Amino acid sequence: MCATALPLQQFIASLDNTSLPKILQVCSGVYFQGSIYEISGSEVCFSTGDLIKIIDTELLSVCCEDISTSEKFELPINHTGLFKVVPDPIPYSTIEEMVGLRPVGLESGLPFTFTSQSKMTFGNFTLGAGRVVTVLSMDRNKGEEDRLRCQVRGQQEACAEVFIPFSWHGEFRECESEERFSLRDIMSSPSLRTQRFHFINSSMCERPLVLTPVYQVHNKVMFPSSLEVDVVDVTELCKDVNFVTPLSLTEVFSLPDESFPAVVKILEGPETRSMFKCSWLPELTDSRHLVFHKTGKSAMTLFISLSSRKAQQYFMVSQQYGGRFRRQPREFNSVYELYVASMQQPGLRISVTRNTEEAEEEGLPALSVGEQLEVLHCQRMELPCGSNKGQKESVEALLCQCLQEPDDDDEEEAKQGDGREEILLPLYMRGHFVEVITDCKKYRLRNLVKEFKLPLDVKAVSRDAELDTDPLFGFACLRIEGAMLEPTILASFPHRPDHCFEIPTRWLSMSVSLTKDPLPWPSGQPPECHVDSVTEMTDTFFYEFCKTENLGTAPPPRPPKQKQPSSMSCKKTLRASEKSSRTDKSKDRPDKSIPTKELADLSLNSKRRPPAPPSPVSMAFMHIKTLMRLSLNMDMPSHDIKLLHR
Repeated sequence: MCATALPLQQFIASLDNTSLPKILQVCSGVYFQGSIYEISGSEVCFSTGDLIKIIDTELLSVCCEDISTSEKFELPINHTGLFKVVPDPIPYSTIEEMVGLRPVGLESGLPFTFTSQSKMTFGNFTLGAGRVVTVLSMDRNKGEEDRLRCQVRGQQEACAEVFIPFSWHGEFRECESEERFSLRDIMSSPSLRTQRFHFINSSMCERPLVLTPVYQVHNKVMFPSSLEVDVVDVTELCKDVNFVTPLSLTEVFSLPDESFPAVVKILEGPETRSMFKCSWLPELTDSRHLVFHKTGKSAMTLFISLSSRKAQQYFMVSQQYGGRFRRQPREFNSVYELYVASMQQPGLRISVTRNTEEAEEEGLPALSVGEQLEVLHCQRMELPCGSNKGQKESVEALLCQCLQEPDDDDEEEAKQGDGREEILLPLYMRGHFVEVITDCKKYRLRNLVKEFKLPLDVKAVSRDAELDTDPLFGFACLRIEGAMLEPTILASFPHRPDHCFEIPTRWLSMSVSLTKDPLPWPSGQPPECHVDSVTEMTDTFFYEFCKTENLGTAPPPRPPKQKQPSSMSCKKTLRASEKSSRTDKSKDRPDKSIPTKELADLSLNSKRRPPAPPSPVSMAFMHIKTLMRLSLNMDMPSHDIKLLHR
């Protein structure tokens, strides 16, 4: 016999929790090819033919649907408003039908009132149409038909009782009751849930409402019962079906130790943009099988490559790493970096790698290449205030002791001095320093983390023999940025069960299911696991790790405002005077917005330039002409004129 398909919400609302578990099959409906819903950040997909095993239900809220407009809204189950039942507009044909379809049991819902659309006659008593009848109780006698004991009020408040048999025919309508119900009352009564209600003393909605419960369905994945799919009950047909239980890596980690080792199947692989850059990650695809050997917490360290020519690389390294390291001197580009390092490592010694000129007004001392300093502590120093003469400004500075060994000529002066020279370096000062290290010892990774505070610069000087290729060996300098205790799952592929890798459950998201497949080794003879102790990570992982571990440091302090040099102030004064003179001259000029005067200045009547000086030839010709005129007036001979010309 074929079962009837029902909407999921209707089926769950009519479900009795004592009959659980139930197995439902998704059949053709609104989403006949499949439907995807995003619930709490994860997608839930139901396709036609899928089987759903209902383990439990939990009442979450109530869906309210306005009958006239079909608008829907939800109210929490703990809503404090009260509701009244809206009488059914369709009349009942018999008294028995009206009593049997009441939303509340007859005994607990008394008294209630109703009206008849036609007159009723009982012996000598006639009840007119439309009169209000109040039901007081039920009259039951053996061998007789059940009757209702009713009361009718007259015009002068006179009361009369009448017995109406259940089989009486007519058109009966129940009157609106003054009884009030909460949402929990309505949802706990199957008969009340079939009625219509309206709010009491509320402006939310004055029209009749249909109230439907919304449940949280407990499957392997929880989802609300309001999803618009049709289902059919196939519990009897699918008793022997084994359902897959999807587990996240966090859920796998919480399983008891007795659950391992086990073969698992990948239901949903990791995201394409993962935080890992390792050889085993591309093989974690859907439907692939893995062997989970055990779970535990592994001590991990984060390494960063410090090569300036190549892009930075990031590694998560287990403290079981078999290689050895040697400490490397750290480089600092500011006094503030020295201060941060000295807080983690008291007695820090440094060497200056670049000369620094003295600036007395800014409190910057002169430093020479090769000069060695020991950081003592941080204190405040006073600098002259740039704005007010005579006043001083207090800034934070690092007190350092000079460790430069004296020359042979200055040995006597050094012996006479009782103490070494101390200098103050403001925290905002820029400089170039390198850490002085005399330690040439080789360390295991676990010893480095125990003996020194991080961050720490190191170099791998010997490989890990367990690794085919040691990615840490060959870097000129590596920085140990942090250490953490990570929850991990020791895993391997079935074809290589001895070659294992650790999956950090906090940084990798995937879905798996436990299977009953046999382990890929003889019973009672587990293989000796060789674990990859180095896993390359992406820069995304590094940024997320810094946010999680709060590794960000505060910025260095800003330098104080200094007084402008005298030369600069003179230049500013000259520039200001030039600007003022230009402004005065511009006031005497005509307005550029009226071009009439300028056009007049370009006319032919304007004053012309003086003529250019004559050429030497024309000057000589004019000179001879003048002499000839003189000779004519003075009667001079011609040879005298030639002599004068010469």
